[in-house]
Amino acid sequence: MSVTTRYEAMFSQLEARNEGAFIPFVTLGDPDLAQSEAIIKTLIDHGADAIELGFPFSDPVADGPTIQRASIRALASQTTVEKCFALLERIRQYNSDIPIGLLVYGNLVMAHGRNRFYQRCAQAGVDSVLVADVPIREGAVFKQAANEAGVAQVFIAPPDASTASLQNIARHSQGYIYLLSRAGVTGANQQLKAPAAKLIAYLKAHQGAPAVLGFGISTPEHVKTAVKAGAAGAISGSAVVQRIEDNLADPAAMLDSLGQFVSEMKAATKPDA
Repeated sequence: MSVTTRYEAMFSQLEARNEGAFIPFVTLGDPDLAQSEAIIKTLIDHGADAIELGFPFSDPVADGPTIQRASIRALASQTTVEKCFALLERIRQYNSDIPIGLLVYGNLVMAHGRNRFYQRCAQAGVDSVLVADVPIREGAVFKQAANEAGVAQVFIAPPDASTASLQNIARHSQGYIYLLSRAGVTGANQQLKAPAAKLIAYLKAHQGAPAVLGFGISTPEHVKTAVKAGAAGAISGSAVVQRIEDNLADPAAMLDSLGQFVSEMKAATKPDA
């Protein structure tokens, strides 16, 4: 069976409906494990096509302050790698079809043991792993470990990548390609600078996995812009996590806010939006 089976099924179904994918990101264990589970289920129930989940990490260099604070909250609530995997298993039991991707850092993978980490991902029902601080030129050993475990390895396509790098990314990314809207760290923006449609077309021309736009996706208009540029969908992280932070004192309001946001963002992927 292909390591990208769930992603292939999702993108095929969306293409048949002329829709893009909306993929929200949250940090596992934020603000605590019980609430984190309720949050992820809410994202699924309100229309997320796939989910991207982060392991809390003490030095998240690719993340802006909003997601850094999410890691701090999760670590403060005693969230461990093994507790994250147990939560992932419960999410997979909750929904057997939705693609589950992880966004992690290389030190975390290596500290756990690279092969063991990917095997544990497979056991938990994870479909893909993106190692945020491992560029394509250093990714071969990670992809090998991932594929041996039956997990897809995702790579980032920066907006200023050379054609040689883009060809490598197209050749080696599995599941989807994480296409950055801009350089720098994560964070919600009021204005989105989407990459040229020709960049997305270039990845397609080199038989790359579907390109999904991330970094700064915070409004339905951003989602529409991404899909119109030819992206297969959009990933939103900081704007989702900010809604968690804004409602820490009221868990019910937090879930309501997240559910409404996901519904609005998903609606923007549809052709009549």
